[in-house]
Amino acid sequence: MTETHTESGAPVERVVIENCAIATVDAAGTEHTSGHIVVAGNVIESVAAGPAPAGLAGVTRRIDGTGHLATPGLVNTHHHFYQWLTRGLAQNSNLFDWLVELYPTWARIDEPMVYAAAAGSLGVLVRGGVTTAMDHHYVFPRGAGDLLGAEIRAAAELGVRFTAARGSMDRGKSDGGLPPDFAVESTEEALLATEQAIDTHHDASFGSMLQIAAAPCSPFSVSTELMREAAVLARRKGVRLHTHGSETVEEEKFCHELFGMGPTDYFESTGWLGDDVWMAHCVHMNDSDIAAFARTGTGVAHCPSSNARLAAGIARVPDMLAARVPVGLGVDGTASNESGELHTELRNALLINRLGGGEKALDARQALRLGTYGGAQVLGRTAEIGSLEPGKLADLVLWKLDGIGHASIADPVAALVFGAAAPVTLSLVGGVPVVENGSLTRADEDGIARLTRTEARRLAEIAGLA
Repeated sequence: MTETHTESGAPVERVVIENCAIATVDAAGTEHTSGHIVVAGNVIESVAAGPAPAGLAGVTRRIDGTGHLATPGLVNTHHHFYQWLTRGLAQNSNLFDWLVELYPTWARIDEPMVYAAAAGSLGVLVRGGVTTAMDHHYVFPRGAGDLLGAEIRAAAELGVRFTAARGSMDRGKSDGGLPPDFAVESTEEALLATEQAIDTHHDASFGSMLQIAAAPCSPFSVSTELMREAAVLARRKGVRLHTHGSETVEEEKFCHELFGMGPTDYFESTGWLGDDVWMAHCVHMNDSDIAAFARTGTGVAHCPSSNARLAAGIARVPDMLAARVPVGLGVDGTASNESGELHTELRNALLINRLGGGEKALDARQALRLGTYGGAQVLGRTAEIGSLEPGKLADLVLWKLDGIGHASIADPVAALVFGAAAPVTLSLVGGVPVVENGSLTRADEDGIARLTRTEARRLAEIAGLA
């Protein structure tokens, strides 16, 4: 085989993975019962059945994947890292009651707390097969420090690909919103800070490790002016837009009372439908709402565990997929999904959608696609991630399926989705290991646990909960 060289002239280093089952999640749904993957530098060079070609140059590592399933790395499309510090609270509340109870505590966060929470959230995500993470941070108390920068630093340290959605709120309690006034920004402050985040951090290049999205929090915590101007800003800067949408019946009632229309019509009136937009939750969507999302290419972050935890309802994911709405999976904040793991959402998406729509509502391969290619769709990165194909980034996971938890399930994709949470033997981000044998390679898990306990106690003391 002809030897490939990098731009500097050095030979490309290759990693060869063999003897594993492979679910490529490509357009054809190609799978191999026993195949190989060749990684050259930071991209996938080949994926096929059987052993790797003989005579490959520059092979630095060979991995025997016997007993494993290889899939694309998981893509998380909605999260709130800071909530790691308030897990287990407001256990029996719906969304609005939960927010009312927790906002006074969240309004006390600062930079060290957010860094610790991001490290904990990302550590669990990465250890569970996530190679592209996303966070929607919208709480910026005055004098709290560089909160977005704290998240970005944590993501870089763990080696995960990251979309930081710079959130905002300009509707405090005195304006009819839920958060305390000192935890919100003015409209002008929010727009300026969002633009600064884009100018400082956004990288649109192939293989980017960091991208920024403009992300006002929700219709009930943001003014119409901020929604409209954030959309204008995002499109001027060429970044994506993200917010919460149609999560609860209370939100729908709020929109009708305040704006004289439902959430989807409101979003369209403010420029918030389009193929550069994705919304979290979208639980309460009627046929015309789904048609509007399909017509405009607006994406959805489906968060089944959080929706169940807060009793928000069951999103119409099968109907969205049938209409060709882009749908990915999200953990949501760990104060409403205390596990903080995305790989368990594959199973929960399957089960909850069957509970709502019957035994054929969603199958195992559709669930895997939601967590991989679907996530890449809503983040606008299908040319780079979401499937195992030559030329795409080498973001992939080896799931161990020959242990007691999965050994009697012949179909490896069914084992991964229907079965217990599978251990991750290896996870690569751009060809670089971020998990080996179930453990993070670039962070001390025990150290992260100690740090998050310390910062959670400090927040509780400051908020008067301790």
